[in-house]
Amino acid sequence: MQPVSSVGIVAPQTAYFDAPLTLKSGVVLPHYDLVYETYGALNAARSNAILVCHALSGNHHVAGKYAEDDKNPGWWDNMVGPGKPIDTDRFFVIGLNNLGGCHGSTGPASIDPATGQPFGSRFPLVTVEDWVESQARLADRLGIAQFAAIMGGSLGGMQALHWSIHYPARVRHCLVIASAPKLTAQNIAFNDVARQAILTDPEFHGGDFYARNTRPRRGLRLARMLGHITYLSDDVMGTKFGRVLRSGVFNYGYDVEFEIESYLRYQGDKFAEHFDANTYLLMTKALDYFDPTHHHAQPSLAAALAPATADFLVLSFTSDWRFAPERSREIVKALLDNARRVSYAEITSGHGHDAFLMPDAHYHAVMRAYMERVST
Repeated sequence: MQPVSSVGIVAPQTAYFDAPLTLKSGVVLPHYDLVYETYGALNAARSNAILVCHALSGNHHVAGKYAEDDKNPGWWDNMVGPGKPIDTDRFFVIGLNNLGGCHGSTGPASIDPATGQPFGSRFPLVTVEDWVESQARLADRLGIAQFAAIMGGSLGGMQALHWSIHYPARVRHCLVIASAPKLTAQNIAFNDVARQAILTDPEFHGGDFYARNTRPRRGLRLARMLGHITYLSDDVMGTKFGRVLRSGVFNYGYDVEFEIESYLRYQGDKFAEHFDANTYLLMTKALDYFDPTHHHAQPSLAAALAPATADFLVLSFTSDWRFAPERSREIVKALLDNARRVSYAEITSGHGHDAFLMPDAHYHAVMRAYMERVST
């Protein structure tokens, strides 16, 4: 086995597009920026490119660091790099920040040239379909006609799935990790509660809080705390925190007493300082809207996936109750109904939905083995 290391110091790039993009909502973006990073080298045949699609709170910074003393490497640094499962000695890996994001790509906090002010509430809703269309344009810009693989976890897996349907000739392998063909009613409910926390924050100002030099921190903090609960499993919360009291005794008040409360508030505060509330609203709506069967007369997942020609790896995690293994098995069955080549693994993990981000040995071994097949 090759020794593993980091991709090292990386830097984001910006691609400007002046060709209008018509969104699913009917709104037209006349021009926009996409921020992205690349790792590894594109081969002469341009056949070794891999697109990594990010989840709700992710971005283009998939691997590496921005400086030697950077304590926050890319969100999938344990997976992407030399000698790692997604081996950058063999593959040219691309990560990008989707439209509507808050890490450089055009989104609600971007300046609207027509007004000289942030778009704010005027920025349109975007969908998984819109993201895939913009990603395809970036691929065109980079001279990539076909990806060796497109992959993602959670919302990223939905993007990979849509790629396989909408651009089947451009995807050789599709890796759908800890994802689902569409959200359940319960998941939509969680998203709506999170959005309501933001929308009802007095500092939200209908989405135009930028001009008031404020941010809806309370709402975003609550949204993240709620989301974080759903990303973890009961087992991992019990193991890490249990019912441990910070001071060892009950204080008979509403301040932080249990360690789990301290952890959630810390995560909420940290997130609210660097993420944009409007982006959070947009991303959760994109999750809600995704449904490949929506425009079919008979809403069959097998019929929706019929155009796909890629080979698939579908992965789920036993303790993931937000995107449960049975949702992944729905995808597997629909693909098998179409006689597609599918590999499926259900990884035993106590980390809940966040398991796809963790350096789990079994999970990484499955990914490494499948990527051997991708590289041949």
